[in-house]
Amino acid sequence: MAKHDVPVAWIESPLQLIGAAEWAAARGVRPDLAARLGEQVEETAAELHARRAPFRDRAAYYGIPWRMLASHDHWLVGDGYSGQFRLAAAALRPRRITFLDDGANTVPFADALAGAQPYARPGVVERGLTRRLAPIALDAIRMRAAAGAVELFTAFELGEERESRLRDLGAVTTRHGFEWLRSTRPDVAGDPLPSGRVILGSARVVDGHIPRADYLAWVRAEARRRGASYLPHRRETGDTLDAVAAIPGVRVVRTQLPIEVVLAGDRGPYEVVTLPSSAATTLRSVLRGTESTVKERTGAVGGRTERVA
Repeated sequence: MAKHDVPVAWIESPLQLIGAAEWAAARGVRPDLAARLGEQVEETAAELHARRAPFRDRAAYYGIPWRMLASHDHWLVGDGYSGQFRLAAAALRPRRITFLDDGANTVPFADALAGAQPYARPGVVERGLTRRLAPIALDAIRMRAAAGAVELFTAFELGEERESRLRDLGAVTTRHGFEWLRSTRPDVAGDPLPSGRVILGSARVVDGHIPRADYLAWVRAEARRRGASYLPHRRETGDTLDAVAAIPGVRVVRTQLPIEVVLAGDRGPYEVVTLPSSAATTLRSVLRGTESTVKERTGAVGGRTERVA
């Protein structure tokens, strides 16, 4: 099978999709897109296409997009921990790999590549083929890095020590600030949300990190401060959203898009309130220059506030 000269972006989440668009715009390259069918991915892909995202051919898939991967030497990969990526990398051995952001896993993954922690998804006990493939896939990645063919393209601050360890492997780290996404929103009158205050939904309940009752108490406390639009996390359950919608002062807004896309390029200002989340980092970049604030709450009261410069 003939290899394409352009890369293929293999993505599984909205944030990974945005990262692929940012990479493509920064490099002036139009990669093919293999987007896994899933929550908000199709909607985000359609929205980015409407904003003229620099992608070439697009294909939706379940499982591993073997045909597209086999026909490309350069992969843009969203989830470097996944068992499917490990299997495909071990079998096909791409010549070049660019890793995109995968939310809270971005920094631990960088540490895993550099050997500072095991190559295993944090908090997950890996078994079976996923575990057996780990050393094979990691060896393939490090061989590519030694040849100068691995890049981490990220909106997150990795720190000089971590970047130094990656440089020792031969890997390149490139920072971005959502420059393409911030330039795409049409300049229209009015706000995209009915309130200048936004409570950002969390998957911490469904992931078992916080009891549902405590989470709802936090939303109530925020609503008592001032009414707000509530943007659900893509993995929140219907029961939780129904309970949130019943809280006075809260209006649930189901955009089917990640908040970075909803607010990108808007004049604002917004006050965004969230529990500790990687979205706090991405939003500070997306909202730069709007005089908006992003507040991370550590509990029902208190927290940390940072003005977006």
